[in-house]
Amino acid sequence: MQPFTTLTSRTVVLRERNIDTDQIIPARFLTTTERKGLGKHAFSDWRTLPDGSPDPDFPFNRPENIGARILVAGRNFGCGSSREHAPWALADLGVRAVISSEIADIFRSNALKNGLVPIVLDEPVVDELIDRPGIELQIDIASQTVTLPGGTRVRFPLDAFARTCLLEGVDQLGYLLRQAPAIQRFEESNQRSQRHAR
Repeated sequence: MQPFTTLTSRTVVLRERNIDTDQIIPARFLTTTERKGLGKHAFSDWRTLPDGSPDPDFPFNRPENIGARILVAGRNFGCGSSREHAPWALADLGVRAVISSEIADIFRSNALKNGLVPIVLDEPVVDELIDRPGIELQIDIASQTVTLPGGTRVRFPLDAFARTCLLEGVDQLGYLLRQAPAIQRFEESNQRSQRHAR
């Protein structure tokens, strides 16, 4: 996982509410455990017309949104089943952060484990972002802020452990493995103490 310190990007907007994980990545694409390549299936049922061709009106198909790394979405994003493929698909699509006024707990947890930052902001702020697609935002993980056009900085909540993992570019297992020398020293010290106590 790459460290996530700051991100400056334009936004792509999906104004719908209650976007569930089956809409993010339909169940028929869950047969793989490979993350690479899932991005082309993200929002598959919305991105294509009945004849299978790309829908030119879908935000991720529009030329002006190519390269946008911040998704702004309606309330209750990521609801539904707990599939980890949903953040995998978004990350493979190029999305590094999702901003909404409400993000489902399981999706938020899965996203953080995969370097995708779920950002919850007050609904009036999100509504303003939804009404202004394509604006440039800056996300700063260390200060837990989103800088809006004009310079206003808005704080967002982020678990301290998740923040550390993002800044260091490690997942939960990677973080634990980094502690292996300290764990080993503790175990050796504990064993010596137990021997002396006998």
